[in-house]
Order: sequence, then structure tokens, then C-alpha cells
Amino acid sequence: MSRFSLHGRTALVTGGARGCGLAFARGLAQAGANVAIFDRIPPEEGFLSIEREYGVRTAYYEVDVSSPDSLATGFSAFQTDFDNALDICVPCAGINRHQTFLEFNYADHQELLGVNVLGLFHTAQLAARQMIANGT
Repeated sequence: MSRFSLHGRTALVTGGARGCGLAFARGLAQAGANVAIFDRIPPEEGFLSIEREYGVRTAYYEVDVSSPDSLATGFSAFQTDFDNALDICVPCAGINRHQTFLEFNYADHQELLGVNVLGLFHTAQLAARQMIANGT
């Protein structure tokens, strides 16, 4: 067994449908972890092929991390599907706006804060509650 084996562990990755989140999801699966992702967009083939490539369990949940209600609903489904198992949480969801400072408006700012700051906070809080309950 590898020194860094995650066999039998369960991971949750936000923003896991593509980009950095997908890279984290694949790396965790390669190390043996079951991986669930939360994202607003459907996953790419790189995620869909994880079960076949690494023999782990995966699941995708359509979740908007900027919405506490969406997060709570997604987390509840994840807990049910994975029997409350949660060992690893990677809050990787994030957005950016390619605009100059003067083009940036209040709505853009609120959306960035909602995903990049509050989404991370609410995800980590939900995960911490479950991990403490599990003793992980």
C-alpha cells in the first residue's frame, strides 16, 4: 500500500467539474479516494472517466456554492449517497471577472464574494460539522 494511500476515504471537491477542482478530484481518486464534486456546470470527461480509470466511486451534484440553500441541499444529498462519510474537503470553486477596476460593478463584486469567499466559508463549515461528527 502506498504511503499516501487514500483508499476507503471520501472526498468532496467544490468546483470539481473542470480546472483546478478537476485536477484535485483526479489526484484524490488516483490515491484511492471516493470523490464527489459540487459544481454549477456538468462535469467534463476528465471527471466522468475517474471511476473507470481508478476504480473509485464518484458523484456529481449541481450546486451553487454562493447559495447556502443550494449548498445545504447538495450536502444533504451527498451525505445520504455516501453514508455520511467525509474525510477530505477541497473548496476549490472560484470565479473571476476579466474587467478593469472601473468596469467592475457592485453585482460583479457581490458574485465574486459569494463564490470565492462565502462559498468557501459555508462549504468548510458544513464539512467541518460532518467531519467532527465522524471523528475524522
